[in-house]
Amino acid sequence: MARETYESLNLAPKPIRPHILAAATIVYGDDYYNGKRETINLSGFVQMNKWPMPGFEHRVDERGRAVFDTELISAPEVGIKGFSYELNDRIQILSNPLLPNTGHVRQISPGKNFPAEFHIQRFGILETSTLRLVHRNVIDIYGVVDAIPPFKKPLTGGYLGVPRGDQPIELVQAPNVVRGTTLPEAWYPSTDDNESIGITPTVFFADSPAACMSMLVDPSMIIQTSTEATLTLEVGGRTVRVDLSGNHGLAAGLEILLFGPEKHDEGVGVLAQLARVALVGECPELGGRIMLRASWPKPSGGSLGEGTEDALSRVRFPAELHFDAEFDLVTPSEVLYSTNPVHLSGSLRDLDPQGTNLALSGQGAPLVTTGDVEKARITGLSLVMRESIVGEHAAVNV
Repeated sequence: MARETYESLNLAPKPIRPHILAAATIVYGDDYYNGKRETINLSGFVQMNKWPMPGFEHRVDERGRAVFDTELISAPEVGIKGFSYELNDRIQILSNPLLPNTGHVRQISPGKNFPAEFHIQRFGILETSTLRLVHRNVIDIYGVVDAIPPFKKPLTGGYLGVPRGDQPIELVQAPNVVRGTTLPEAWYPSTDDNESIGITPTVFFADSPAACMSMLVDPSMIIQTSTEATLTLEVGGRTVRVDLSGNHGLAAGLEILLFGPEKHDEGVGVLAQLARVALVGECPELGGRIMLRASWPKPSGGSLGEGTEDALSRVRFPAELHFDAEFDLVTPSEVLYSTNPVHLSGSLRDLDPQGTNLALSGQGAPLVTTGDVEKARITGLSLVMRESIVGEHAAVNV
């Protein structure tokens, strides 16, 4: 049997520019052990430069394993973003242009291209409307991939199993999912030249449960939309209605991914994913400000159209849009986790979703603590999409 090297892949000498779904658990303040922590769902647009682009090597190491070089670049439109409940603000993470964000893809078994080790040494910049932070130690990002680009199968999760909670827990990531292995890591205030200031950190990236985790996906279309919603809860035997909203300019609202048949292996039909949700409102019965967010461990999958389309362009509008949505509810005192998905459906007039209403039908979902104690129950939800950005890429500088 011929020994493989990555030369047989005939990779093009150009960057990979995929969509990325990510999450990080952040601890706020200078006390890692007692600071407030939250898991933030992030997404965006990354650029990875790689061999055979000029300046990148391909070689066979002393153990007979083929390896080639990669690099994450920094540019205004490249990075990941999400909404922080704790800061009530958008968070954006970029590559630090002053420090190397380099890595490699290396065979695990000599002479066999896949599965392969994926490694990036990450130096980042974290920005909000008021903060600019950097970290000092490299964050080593590792994973096992089975293709280049290492696209994750649509509507699949990041773990082998379903963890619940923001507390420290063991993690087992799925193939084609990478995670930070040198955590926790402290982030410090930064100058405009991306140099750290002082010895007092502002935030930490925690070791779990979402330890700088990320996966590349390949949607046909990405919808980011500001959203208004009415959430109906049962709390302590009472029915409570909460008005929620999220602005996509703050990385809130909804992010919807659409996958045409050429992007998945499920046959015909267009798959849909409710990839990121951040909707905030006031609920005195649960202690004050709450946020509905999409679960990171459990994907919210769905469909667009009749299920017989052989391309996204074949969808006839108005078209039915359905999701089995997996939600968390963030409260001032704790995060509550839904025990089952809720079904959302509506009619999409065209790929501009403005005015589309998604409504819950069928059963609701209990909301429980990490200890499985029920604190509330989702009994109704109505989402109305407002101003949106729709495109094949989700630039972060908007």
